[in-house]
Amino acid sequence: MKREYFNSLLFIPLLLLVMGCKSNQSFTTGADKLKNKEWVGTWATAQQLVEPNNMPPAPGLTNNTIRQIVRVSIGGKKLRLRFSNIFSDESTVIKSVSVANAVEGSVIDSKSQKLLSFIGNSGITMNPNQQIFSDNFDYDLKAGQLLAITIHYGATSKKTSGHPGSRTTSYILQGDQINNVDFSGAIKTDHWYSIMGIDVMATKESASIVCLGNSITDGRGSGTNRQNRWTDILSSRLLANDATKNIGVLNLGIGGNCVLKGGLGPTALNRFDRDVLSQQGVKWLMILEGINDIGSLKKAEDVPSLVKEMTDAYQLMIDKAHAKNIKVYGCTILPFKKSFYDAPFKQDARDQINEWIRSKGNFDAVIDFDKVMVSQTEEKTILSDMHDGDFLHPNESGYLRMGEAVDLDLFKQDFK
Repeated sequence: MKREYFNSLLFIPLLLLVMGCKSNQSFTTGADKLKNKEWVGTWATAQQLVEPNNMPPAPGLTNNTIRQIVRVSIGGKKLRLRFSNIFSDESTVIKSVSVANAVEGSVIDSKSQKLLSFIGNSGITMNPNQQIFSDNFDYDLKAGQLLAITIHYGATSKKTSGHPGSRTTSYILQGDQINNVDFSGAIKTDHWYSIMGIDVMATKESASIVCLGNSITDGRGSGTNRQNRWTDILSSRLLANDATKNIGVLNLGIGGNCVLKGGLGPTALNRFDRDVLSQQGVKWLMILEGINDIGSLKKAEDVPSLVKEMTDAYQLMIDKAHAKNIKVYGCTILPFKKSFYDAPFKQDARDQINEWIRSKGNFDAVIDFDKVMVSQTEEKTILSDMHDGDFLHPNESGYLRMGEAVDLDLFKQDFK
């Protein structure tokens, strides 16, 4: 497939982003920078149209309050939050929002609670296909902490924008509960809605890594409320190292995601501008995508065209990131023999794509997750004690192994 085709694909979502983002603040302006400081992402999640089976349970969001918990990466003293109505075809009204340090479950530290504003107002209406930023606010955000984001809604769109694979419990109470410390008795749901990102004002010695991927990056098989996806493990290691403690990790994985077509959520190509290029302070991109494209193959005759289209797509993403001075690290596709995707011609496609990823001169560096996770006794099969029972998705031990396998030297550099 020709690169011009991919460029045309990416132009459309970029145009929609520009048209739909009538935000109260631009992504980055000169006014955002304060004396050698700039915005850097500390947390983010990929947006999609929430499927019917993942919608908010009764009583729903309209006129009610939801508390959602996230684990940030780097800390900071000044923050702003980003909210999404991108995949909705009706307006969504936010009446009020607060953030606070999460204590346990739905309980917050009331002394840390901070009410947000939007262009000086307590609430805002998000139009269809829109994303918005809160006003900047002071907050003592600690690196690696759990932050509770509490939203009181007015009317909400029937089509909801969010992230189903939160691996974290959210809590819904009826009515205005914005100042409620404990959401005991709340309806629980393991999904995120509306929340999209958190930026901190940081020094120029700070930066972030975007991890673009599918369910293995999203964390299927990791522990709910345990914050132990491979990206969390990587983040903890970076924060514990003096040379990398100012580096944030942004998980932009979507379960079931594809690079080219099909799958769940917008494809990696169609969401690349929003999920990668619009993030703040990004210096590195890690791409672990492609298994679902391979899994969708129907016959051996389709392998050459898929390999060509996939590697062209990788190259396009590399070129677009390089144009923004972002280094791109390719992650090899994990073993999947004995899984529901397994077939000899699909294994052939994976081998060819992994060979391209490993080839010198394509990516800036390679994180060889295939080598890290493959069994030494069963060819092309994931380690027997490292998968979630399906020979495809890692389990908690597998994610720990992946997170510990990433070379931190790839992120040590002169920030001047």
